[in-house]
Amino acid sequence: MEFTSPAAEQRYGELVARVDEVVVGLDFDGVLSPIVEDPDRAHIHADAPQVLVDLSGIVRAVAVVTGRPARQALALGGLDEVGDTIGEHGKELFIFGQYGNERWSSTNRRVVSPRPPHGLASFCRELPSLMRRGDAAEAFVEEKGLAVAVHTRRLEDAAAAYERLLPPMAELARANGLVVEPGRNVIEVRAPGQHKGHAVQTLAEEQAAGGFLYAGDDLGDVEAFEAVAALRDQGLATLLVCAASDEQSALVPLADVVVPGPDGVLELLRRLIADAGKARRG
Repeated sequence: MEFTSPAAEQRYGELVARVDEVVVGLDFDGVLSPIVEDPDRAHIHADAPQVLVDLSGIVRAVAVVTGRPARQALALGGLDEVGDTIGEHGKELFIFGQYGNERWSSTNRRVVSPRPPHGLASFCRELPSLMRRGDAAEAFVEEKGLAVAVHTRRLEDAAAAYERLLPPMAELARANGLVVEPGRNVIEVRAPGQHKGHAVQTLAEEQAAGGFLYAGDDLGDVEAFEAVAALRDQGLATLLVCAASDEQSALVPLADVVVPGPDGVLELLRRLIADAGKARRG
């Protein structure tokens, strides 16, 4: 765990002092789950369920904010069972799926989701020929219902395939009224106007947060970081955590704390739990 500045270390202390007012937002892939070649096998870190339960006992709310469909996060994380345990402590677990387009909570146990965006079906019909022209026909296509993602990680030269696909996919997305979300060897296409920053704002307002900790690892978390920084300007205690990797470093200059992937995130959360306990005991 590495603080990026003395000010960042001070922010951590302020967060500990107000921990019972804090909302914690966590990305799924790269934060709670390691990045793997097959996104259908991105199971949550073995230690994460217990850490989430322990964390819920000291903060106002815990939320998973992910680009994945909410049902996928529930299944891969066993988060419905985690939510049951958190509920026994009188707290609530939230999932904001597909960048906040979907919502689930451990008290309202159904996924609330809009209809697929106009233009997505047309995009998907043209996608196979685009991938063939980009010499990436074997890339893995993940259909999410409200979005589609093309993963190049399995290809022999994942980075080169990514660079070939990104411009034509962005052009085709624009032609169909959609937007592109680049990531770690993945290009996602979805409806415009919704991002993780909106999920942060919604959580802060609905939970009357006095503080906010957010942990992310990729470009899709930039808006969430910006939203938390705006909360800081409003006087909330905040902490921005980057789960760093060799593949993506965009969040590093924005972060208060840089940690090595899911192991580092869980270590930080354990430290927060321990430090909050010490502060309570005086």
